[in-house]
Amino acid sequence: MLAGLRGSITVGGVAAAIKLMKCFYERQQTALMLEKEKANAELQMLKAQLHPHFLFNTLNNIYSFTQEVSEKASGMIMGLSHLLRYILYDCSKPFVPLDKELKMIRDYFALESARYDHGLDLSVQMPKATDHFIAPLMLLPFIENAFKHGASQVTEHPWISLTILVNNDELSMKLINGKPIISKNTIPGIGIANVRKRLALLYPGQHELVINDEEEMYIVNLRIALATVSADVVKTIYHGTHQEI
Repeated sequence: MLAGLRGSITVGGVAAAIKLMKCFYERQQTALMLEKEKANAELQMLKAQLHPHFLFNTLNNIYSFTQEVSEKASGMIMGLSHLLRYILYDCSKPFVPLDKELKMIRDYFALESARYDHGLDLSVQMPKATDHFIAPLMLLPFIENAFKHGASQVTEHPWISLTILVNNDELSMKLINGKPIISKNTIPGIGIANVRKRLALLYPGQHELVINDEEEMYIVNLRIALATVSADVVKTIYHGTHQEI
């Protein structure tokens, strides 16, 4: 009996030792994984800090070179710099001043229009000043589509008409652009689908989007209920805003 008891204790001890070693190994692997994830997170953060500096410094260098070569090219580089700065920094906030969003759209139009060398019939009407806020990059995908599926495919007299109005805390956008007589077979992009999802999440019951694909044109009608934001909320949203590079 004593021999059997000692054997049972020995087997139990070995089993307990194996279990303890297994737990120690799993904890060690978990710790190593956490260290690896932490290192990766720090590396990604470092990249995020380095890349914008490198990008803007490079753009500044190219801008200084092109000033003496082409005034048009240097203007496009400066416009691209403003556009990227807005997307990288301001668009990280949940909401942005509508004035900044509209300025970004004007910069985008200027960059795209430069490719057409005055061959694009462009009509743009937007409010000059407003104290409203909007979710960032909510309007841009529609304008990108106007160029991608409209102006860039129309060989003669490409045109785009954009009207944005703000009335009684409501933004209304009407975007119309010509389309080629014979449309090319294109794979639907995810841009508009993503905007629909964002509208549903951020403006539930406070928006209306209607897109009409007519024979000779695309028509987008969008309405969003906006809200004015107090100065205290603005400070909260933009607390710790980046310094210009």
